[in-house]
Amino acid sequence: MPDLVKFSKTMSDLERSVALLARGTEEIIKQEDLEARLQLDRPLRIKVGFDPTAPDLHLGHTVLINKMRQFQDLGHEVTFLIGDFTGLIGDPTGKNVTRKPMTTEEVKANAETYATQVFKILDEEKTRIRFNSEWLHALGSEGMIRLAARYTVARMLERDDFEKRYRSGQPIAVHEFLYPLAQGYDSVALEADVEMGGTDQKFNLLVGRHLQQQYGQPPQIVMTVPLLEGTDGVQKMSKSLGNYIGIVEPPDEMFGKLMSISDELMWRYFDLLSFRSNEDLAALRQSVADGRNPRDVKFLLCEEIISRFHGARAAEQAQETFIARFREGAMPEDMPEKTLDTDGEGIGIAAALSGCGLTSSNSEAFRMIQQGGVRIDGEKVSDRGLVLPAGFSGILQVGKRKFCKADVR
Repeated sequence: MPDLVKFSKTMSDLERSVALLARGTEEIIKQEDLEARLQLDRPLRIKVGFDPTAPDLHLGHTVLINKMRQFQDLGHEVTFLIGDFTGLIGDPTGKNVTRKPMTTEEVKANAETYATQVFKILDEEKTRIRFNSEWLHALGSEGMIRLAARYTVARMLERDDFEKRYRSGQPIAVHEFLYPLAQGYDSVALEADVEMGGTDQKFNLLVGRHLQQQYGQPPQIVMTVPLLEGTDGVQKMSKSLGNYIGIVEPPDEMFGKLMSISDELMWRYFDLLSFRSNEDLAALRQSVADGRNPRDVKFLLCEEIISRFHGARAAEQAQETFIARFREGAMPEDMPEKTLDTDGEGIGIAAALSGCGLTSSNSEAFRMIQQGGVRIDGEKVSDRGLVLPAGFSGILQVGKRKFCKADVR
């Protein structure tokens, strides 16, 4: 049990805590309730649920886990809830078709990998790992019917993705209505003070507030965080889109991917992924405004992220490897920069090379690719059909002496 003395806060302590917890959040419902509960003489119960839909986590998943760690550092109780029961239903959030439920074997296999991965961020001694099958299996058929009676179909159809599917004639299976109810009941079972989730989870989190009131509990505070953009700077980070950075990837790969993000996106990553204080981040922004090379600040981001998952020495070696790779390619410190405006549609690699003045034509670009003379951030390009998406920022190279830092918009 944490020392309760630390929960007797001065107003300035409270303000600092709220500012830290609010950083990177999209919405807090309701912030005044959060401030009031932070002043209680007990640790708060923080709940975050994860359905084990894939065995490996990427940095997009860690946005929430980082926020959980912040609550831990302030002395609160954190529950990492694995949705082994809800995973069998399949979260319909953001889907325009009924999601295929996972098998029990798939859920179990993926869940086993989650616990070891999250402790790269969370304090293991202060983390409770629970499985929602504990209470949802025990609820039984009668209990599920009684639970369903506490919410109306009309309210369920207010959910954006359900409404769109209903209006467009897309089928909605009855079991999909059970998902937000089951997630909401998790909050009742855990008597959660705070539940966090991505912005796409807002409806489900609010169902939890409603059900807690139905069961005579104070409604939980809902905190939503934005979905982290992937390395392309446009789409949310996703393995299926290929724009992800996995937390178990080798350090060199993580370093290269992090260095490939745009300077603008770098600050988004700092806000959502870094454990640096608000004051430290403000100082870094000011240093760039005063003329510091953004690349050097990005090195700090790489160091922090890779140290978290692989250790400080691995981060140091990854940076050394990265710098050496560019030096071996005789990459100049000062090189031309080019913004390629594509109206958000992206651009083919040949057109990008021509647009940057590295080749005289697309035909020459294709010929150089075929000859193995084209690289992006030091990596050889072999795909003539490669498309650089909007949001791409990286160094294009043709031969040994032609370089250009390209930003695709």
